[in-house]
Amino acid sequence: MISACVLIRTEHGKFQEVNTRLKQFKEIKQIFPVHGRFDVVADVEASDHEALGTVILRLNRMAGVVFTETAIEIKTRSA
Repeated sequence: MISACVLIRTEHGKFQEVNTRLKQFKEIKQIFPVHGRFDVVADVEASDHEALGTVILRLNRMAGVVFTETAIEIKTRSA
């Protein structure tokens, strides 16, 4: 399983519409409205990098989404 935070900028006036559509993605575990450069942060879980890429591409193509930025979880080894 791989996790990522997707930062989403929506078109002016489209926040509610985008937020409603995001709730339909089974891969999205939590949605946080935020202030600043982005409007929404979505916690995404997928089985692997390919599945994550598919979800991110679907998010990018959604009506009302201006752009996204994705922060993918990394695994580190303790010293």
